[in-house]
Amino acid sequence: MNNPFQIAYPDEEEANLVKHAIDGDKNAAEKLILNHQVFIYNLALKMTRNVEDAQDLTQEVFLKALSALSKFKGKSKFRTWLYRIAVNHFLNAKKGKSEIHSQSFESFFNYVDTIPDYDFSLEEQREISETIEDLRIGCTTAMLMCLDREQRIIFILSEMFDIDHKLGSEIMGITPGNFRIKVMRVRKDFYNWMNNRCGLINLANPCRCAKKTKAFIDAGFVDPKNLKFNTNYKQKIYELAQKQANPIVHTMEDLHRNIFKQDPLQELPTPSRIVNEVLNNDVIKMILNY
Repeated sequence: MNNPFQIAYPDEEEANLVKHAIDGDKNAAEKLILNHQVFIYNLALKMTRNVEDAQDLTQEVFLKALSALSKFKGKSKFRTWLYRIAVNHFLNAKKGKSEIHSQSFESFFNYVDTIPDYDFSLEEQREISETIEDLRIGCTTAMLMCLDREQRIIFILSEMFDIDHKLGSEIMGITPGNFRIKVMRVRKDFYNWMNNRCGLINLANPCRCAKKTKAFIDAGFVDPKNLKFNTNYKQKIYELAQKQANPIVHTMEDLHRNIFKQDPLQELPTPSRIVNEVLNNDVIKMILNY
């Protein structure tokens, strides 16, 4: 069971960091946070579709994990234990801004159909390609919000981050067989809607990101000078996922996965914020005794 992304510290070294952190080593606790905060943040960002909510959830996960660090007995890898804390927290957290306004797939696609089309020339499309990509990411992320929380997190873990059924079942606290069944069900529901309505998947569908971009700019939902999704990143998800996005598409599932793996793996807007606020928390100071 490997980590879905490359990490700075191998298992044995990370286990030592946990021991040192429990003994009050602030530097070890900081390394544990830095080793996993990008993954936790991106998981939260895909769950919430909101930068502020994702940052808050990420901070809350590390506060919860460090508060319970003495209870970690090493029966699983630290990351598995941490990710399970994150998933449980995300499943039970108060609804964020985007979730309050989430829709069903039918309502979402019906709404997109009402947005007027505008045919940019190829040259115009090249000039605003970053904005079109921002709209694409925003649209596919909005599709995720049509899933319930459990479906959403299972889809993100399995389809975007390539977490296999064994690790996925440990993180979710279910059997591997049950995890596989839930993955198949969410794939079926999600991909059927995309096949029937989304132009990214089926060229017979009329919806095109480029055609909708002008209307979304005019409505203020997309700002070419202040991109929301296609910004603040160094890599795409497929560059760090264990199973690289394959340019050769053999199945419809490959096509669906590759679309989502083209999303950016976003950096935290202020990378040191979570580290500082977690480690300077009075409760954490008292528990870890530093």
